[in-house]
Amino acid sequence: MSLTWQSVLTRPRAAAPLLMAHRGSSDELPENTLAAFERARAQGAHVLETDIRFTRDDEIILMHDPTVERTTNGAGVVANMTLAEIKKLRAERSFASQQKLGAAEIPTLAEFLDATRADAVPLALELKDDRFIQTRDAEKLARVLHARDALTRVVLLSFHAPRVKACQRVAPEIPIGIITLKNPFPLYDTEMMGPFYPLLYLNPFYFAWARKRGKIACPLDPAPEPRLAFYRRLGAPVLLTNHPATTADALKRLYA
Repeated sequence: MSLTWQSVLTRPRAAAPLLMAHRGSSDELPENTLAAFERARAQGAHVLETDIRFTRDDEIILMHDPTVERTTNGAGVVANMTLAEIKKLRAERSFASQQKLGAAEIPTLAEFLDATRADAVPLALELKDDRFIQTRDAEKLARVLHARDALTRVVLLSFHAPRVKACQRVAPEIPIGIITLKNPFPLYDTEMMGPFYPLLYLNPFYFAWARKRGKIACPLDPAPEPRLAFYRRLGAPVLLTNHPATTADALKRLYA
């Protein structure tokens, strides 16, 4: 399914929200791995969200944390490791039962773009590294995206505006978004907003205001099932989820 960010704005308000898989199907498989993203697509995710940061040798990889301990079988600070060192690790997913599911390789951004290129699935890339503020490194990201015709199928997200603004300066065609824990108003000069979901109780008109301003809003709520009826009343166009299958099933019942 091919989807443009602009088409999200024109969807009917009463339509079921699109699903953005948070680090892939991360409740089932190791997060930010190609297997987790493939599973998410099979479960009905319309958009794939991931985190990117730089290695010591200037490669961009998919990794949420600044260190590798939580998500892999290794140890170390990503910024101090080379891509070759990262590639020796294997991603793991730990469950409450202490069972571990792993053996997945850590992908580069280029590998992620190649793996999702065929169906042109939209991607949300959260910039986890202050290096993206530097023009040289923002240009490196833009080159990777351009080489794989991905400049217009991604949105760059961050809690920190300077990171996404720097990237947009070197590639103005890239849409950007701000994730916020505090601001209950969609007033940032960006194409997308990611408000922490309690803010929507303070401002139930958030989605309507964002739509009127030509922005897409998606609540920061990776386990949204308890609040799906609330999001329906507010007209949420996109929902984040750690488990696309569970959220998709719940939405089918709600919109039946």
